[in-house]
Amino acid sequence: MGSAGEYRFFDLTHSSADMHEEVIAGLTHAPKFIAPKYFYDERGSALFEAITRQPEYYLTRIEMGLFEDCLPEVRNLVGEGGCLVEYGSGSSRKIRRLLEMLRPIAHLPLDISRRHLERTAKKLHEDYPQLCVYPVCVDITEAFELPDVVAGQRKLGFFPGSSIGNMEPEHIPSFLRQAAKALGAGGRFLIGVDRKKNVEVLEAAYNDSAGLTAEFNLNILSHLNARLSADFDPGAFRHLAAYNRCAGSVQMHLESLADQSLHIDGHEIQLHRGEAIHTENSYKYDYAEFVALAERGGFRVESSWSDDDAYFTIFLLRAP
Repeated sequence: MGSAGEYRFFDLTHSSADMHEEVIAGLTHAPKFIAPKYFYDERGSALFEAITRQPEYYLTRIEMGLFEDCLPEVRNLVGEGGCLVEYGSGSSRKIRRLLEMLRPIAHLPLDISRRHLERTAKKLHEDYPQLCVYPVCVDITEAFELPDVVAGQRKLGFFPGSSIGNMEPEHIPSFLRQAAKALGAGGRFLIGVDRKKNVEVLEAAYNDSAGLTAEFNLNILSHLNARLSADFDPGAFRHLAAYNRCAGSVQMHLESLADQSLHIDGHEIQLHRGEAIHTENSYKYDYAEFVALAERGGFRVESSWSDDDAYFTIFLLRAP
């Protein structure tokens, strides 16, 4: 391919003061909540990677299997070269499969966890030295601009693992409109979407027998302790995850095991025994439901791939 690719890190995150205000607002809300983006410190990212390898967690296994069918077609439609924009720097198994099949010139992994992002991006650059790697530390749920270093390049967005299901459905169209703007006219977006299915299958995926999802959920408290000098005791909470059929989502909470007082930089938060802090919704979609959201976001479905049981679908969207 030629000379060695460039590596350059971009940090577009806000200050810890913004994080402080957001967390306090969530914990003084009724009911209490913590935004799921705070799962992803370095340990949280490692725990999630371990979760994807558990037998109950079907999503990654099925998505990786679908790659065998979809990536050759994506390559035929998109071509080699260009810029691969990864929304959420997750499983290296997935991005490596895309890099090997699509052979982009540049790769932009976007993630809020700086240490995890730096570690994985540097390792990718070591393993693919001719690839330009431009990690961007950013909250992908907020409006942002891609670095000028990839201006003018043809772009393919990649948002795997049904991570889009962690967004509230009413926010997805605006997120997609922002993505369409970032990817440019004619830009494509490859998105994995978890489908509605048997409740037992859904709930088992978020209550794995190894207890890793429970650790992942509780780790959000340790992350806040480290970042905000809070005094959460993770041992005073327990992990809960259940499917809400009306909402169409698996909802995760941390239930307080006792009456307790928490402190974050002078703010006191009271919790009663049995009171829960909401940490995540993971929405599941019927095929037509997601197509409607994509169209409201300014994309059209160019192609899609599903497993035989219709547990999971990969959509290739195209911007005007």
